[in-house]
Amino acid sequence: MPRDTPDITPETLLMAYASGVFPMAESRDDPEIFWVDPKRRGVMPLDGFRLSRSLAKVIRQDRFDITLNADFMGVLDGCADRQETWINPEIARLYHELHLAGFAHSVEVRQGGALVGGVYGVTLGAAFFGESMFSRVRDASKVALAYSVALLRARGFMLFDTQFLTEHLASLGAVEIPRAQYRAKLEVALNRTARLTGPIPQLSDVLHLRTQTS
Repeated sequence: MPRDTPDITPETLLMAYASGVFPMAESRDDPEIFWVDPKRRGVMPLDGFRLSRSLAKVIRQDRFDITLNADFMGVLDGCADRQETWINPEIARLYHELHLAGFAHSVEVRQGGALVGGVYGVTLGAAFFGESMFSRVRDASKVALAYSVALLRARGFMLFDTQFLTEHLASLGAVEIPRAQYRAKLEVALNRTARLTGPIPQLSDVLHLRTQTS
């Protein structure tokens, strides 16, 4: 996709998501934003999340506190706090504006009051476009993802777009599908209505993911 796109606004981002593309920057210090439209797209089937026995044990220990939309910028900053990141200041500003407008959301994971992990993304219709996640302690991002899947299922979402398929996401059940198949799923999801609101799923609801997919 062409680079040097001028005057990107939150509305531009929403139109891009609805068209199947998403923005990135080459690095934190690169001011340019470009559009990405992968030939093969990563998705997390909402009925196929792989809650391993070890992750279920971590969740059962109940040592993390989970919140929704309590610290969006904290999660975004955590996702950008790595040696290489595609989140430049302009992208951070745009997603903050989307959050204030009710389209961008975060799931936070805390331990002892400190933010130790989280996931953030954008919602349109019944589609959730997962942007990034981070972890400062072991398993925090996996816990965030498990709660996110349980929350999306409970609120009637149909599509969890992970953009790319990583080894980490594949281990949790994510798959890769062709662009045409993704576009078809996106069209259906955009014509449905779902809202990402609280309350956070109960522990039993998250653990139920294991019995649904094992």
